[in-house]
Amino acid sequence: MKLTNILVNENVHLAACTDRGLVDLTAAGFPLSLEQLIMQGDLAAACSAAEDSSLPCVDAPVYANLVNPGHTILCVGLNYQSHAKAAGFTLPEQPTLFSKFSNALAPCGAGIFLPPWEISYDYEAELVMVIGKTAWNVSVEDAMDHVFGFTCGNDLSCRAAQMRSGQWLIGKTMPGFGPCGPEIVTADSFDAFAPHTIRSYVNGELRQDGNISDMIFNCAQIISYASRYVQLEPGDLIFTGTPSGVALEKKDDAHWLKPGDTVDVEIEGIGTLRNFMK
Repeated sequence: MKLTNILVNENVHLAACTDRGLVDLTAAGFPLSLEQLIMQGDLAAACSAAEDSSLPCVDAPVYANLVNPGHTILCVGLNYQSHAKAAGFTLPEQPTLFSKFSNALAPCGAGIFLPPWEISYDYEAELVMVIGKTAWNVSVEDAMDHVFGFTCGNDLSCRAAQMRSGQWLIGKTMPGFGPCGPEIVTADSFDAFAPHTIRSYVNGELRQDGNISDMIFNCAQIISYASRYVQLEPGDLIFTGTPSGVALEKKDDAHWLKPGDTVDVEIEGIGTLRNFMK
């Protein structure tokens, strides 16, 4: 099942993406917002409403952030073998964790401001996990029981700032530098252990062409490890790393993002996240 937020008469509604099109669950009387649904974790009523063929489809833009931006945004660096090798890093023995602040979250279709006082802006196509149940010191075997769903993410980065010290934070968490969307695919509809292509495009040009099977640490291992140190809560997001093909690997200035660029992140089985640089 695919879920998203839409804008209807300036109000945010929960919608399901079906074979027929977008079904407005809020207008159909479904009482929960997307965030409330993530926290409660019971999809049966939402599925039933989405499958009601008598409900009309709507033509409305995907709107707003997928979840409340007050939640934790956790990220994993150097988690694809291809990227770590191409960027000249040693493969990590444990997941390399960093975070973004809440205002880094941005919706599909949003314009992302690239501050002119910095350079070396980069794109990173990433599979993003949406946590659905509190996770604190969970085992690898139980980890996926804590996932509500998956979406596309772009771990936008300012490489010059990122590399100034051993702490990556300032190069990763400018406002809007964590766009996600356009939908959440629920965990029962996406196999995170099966091969899925993950690609990025800049102005229509293919830049990254990888597969989530290239991850060094899989989704269950990431959750288990992170939950030893961070109590993960419903609505938290985990960016799981990026494949080879980012601008950092090119060793020149021609591939950095600039105002006017369009970046697409495409993950097989989920959809395409598109954002504009400004």
